[in-house]
Amino acid sequence: MTAVQRWIIGEEDAGERLDVAVAGLAGITRSQARRWIDERRVRLNAEGGRASQRVQIGDAVDATPPEPLPSTLVPEPIPLAVLYEDRDLVVVDKPAGLVVHPAPGHASGTLVHALLHHCRDLAGVGGVSRPGIVHRLDRGTSGVMVVAKHDASHQALAEQFRDHSIEREYRALVRGVPSADAGRVDRPIGRHRRERKRMSVQTQAGRPAQTAWRVLRRYAASGRSWLSVHPETGRTHQIRVHLASAGLPIVGDPIYGRGAGAVGEPGRPALHAAVLGFAHPRSGARLRFEAPLPADLEAALAELARCESAP
Repeated sequence: MTAVQRWIIGEEDAGERLDVAVAGLAGITRSQARRWIDERRVRLNAEGGRASQRVQIGDAVDATPPEPLPSTLVPEPIPLAVLYEDRDLVVVDKPAGLVVHPAPGHASGTLVHALLHHCRDLAGVGGVSRPGIVHRLDRGTSGVMVVAKHDASHQALAEQFRDHSIEREYRALVRGVPSADAGRVDRPIGRHRRERKRMSVQTQAGRPAQTAWRVLRRYAASGRSWLSVHPETGRTHQIRVHLASAGLPIVGDPIYGRGAGAVGEPGRPALHAAVLGFAHPRSGARLRFEAPLPADLEAALAELARCESAP
């Protein structure tokens, strides 16, 4: 029997539907959360709740997750760049182009398939289709990720992401040369009203989202800037949406930018998860990892620097 998990609704989740809140709190998909609710595995203030019911500050949500099912995913010997590993977790440097978990159109060849080959006892941790996955990077984004090896580690790490106690720093190459040295975007993010695969700040049902950025270098001759970016919340496509809304779309972003960049620029969103810091789920010791800048971004910055120095 799996242990009951309890959460107290805070300001950030207040007003959300119960299924949306449970999905975010438990680190599962919304469809999984609805299934838990339908199976009466979720109680709101000690009573059964409805998926559409709105939660309020101070509400107590109790959930009894189902026993993990055996995974039907087939491990694949895909190379992994492991930055750190112990019995509780593994930290990897995800390359751009690698999808994190199976989804329509990506039934194989994902990071999950590689992890199942690398960690033989990972199946079922945190979900059948996303074993071990605590957070995600978009397919085109490179950089550091942490993966849980068992349910206790998964829950402890998920709580840190939910509480925003995780240290996260990204590097982004953007179009535009801001006059300010730093800025912060504080705009809710929700589904685009017409294009449901996109996120937008132009929404009536958005969730609070904040992103801070700082200029590391300006490339005025090319109209580009190299930024350090700190997402203070964890919404889908948050950095890409917020920077685009600030007039600083990420180079190579086909959805929120202008697609392919100039010659020499990477053929993917120029976004890299450079730093990830968190408390170890067992010992509580603070850990911090850095993923080196990938070759395509190194080359792009070198070319921009050359253009700056050209007569």
